[in-house]
Amino acid sequence: MNKSLLVKIFGFPATLIHGDPMVLDRWFWLRKRLPRTANDEKLIDIGCGTGAFTIGAALRGYESLGLSWDERNQQVAEERAKLSGADLASFEIQDVRLLSQRPDLFQEFDVAICCENIEHILDDRQLVIDIAACLKPGGRLLLTTPNYYYHPITSGDMGPFCKVESGWHVRRGYTEAMLRELCDQAGLIFEERSFCSGYLSQKIAFLLWTLTEIHPLFAWALTLPLRVIPPVFDKAITGAMGFPYFSICMEVYKPKYRRDT
Repeated sequence: MNKSLLVKIFGFPATLIHGDPMVLDRWFWLRKRLPRTANDEKLIDIGCGTGAFTIGAALRGYESLGLSWDERNQQVAEERAKLSGADLASFEIQDVRLLSQRPDLFQEFDVAICCENIEHILDDRQLVIDIAACLKPGGRLLLTTPNYYYHPITSGDMGPFCKVESGWHVRRGYTEAMLRELCDQAGLIFEERSFCSGYLSQKIAFLLWTLTEIHPLFAWALTLPLRVIPPVFDKAITGAMGFPYFSICMEVYKPKYRRDT
């Protein structure tokens, strides 16, 4: 199936249902924290993949820059942005481990988003420091990453995790304390912790990945109708079961004023 066929037909919403069902959960979490704007606010998407969140932010009024190391992903992202009418979205090929070599990005952005990326980076401390450097004073970081206490969806979620950056996870995930420590190291203020992708989303993801072994299109078509269920029922069912969410999410603030020492 053409990677952007559904985007041609349905526009931006189709970017959220091409693959992992949990992408939609992350967008719902982000959208609540990205109020529509007409104030020329700038946003950077660290590790943007095929650009769904960069495009979504642009459609909400943010001048959005998506960064990814993958040239093919960037080509898909650019195509989808045009099809979605996201004129405020742009994309660059950039290894996010080398953000410190991009002084042109420093203190340029009102918002940074980083979704399911930090768990792929060995030097997570440096990544958060570099993201903080890209934010203007008073800027915000919205980040999601695997919850350390998730229940493995597939056997690969149990490890062993990579000791080199090969594209897979280099660690299981994060607790709130671990994320707070990274924020402290970067001079950021941890505002709020939350979670996304509960029991139903995880089970649909497992079904998708299992059926993909038969045929990707078959897997997608069979699980597509199920994707409407989690937004309605997932929070209640996950809470009632006491089941751990797959992703931990944090909202962070870069201080606008220096603290007196």
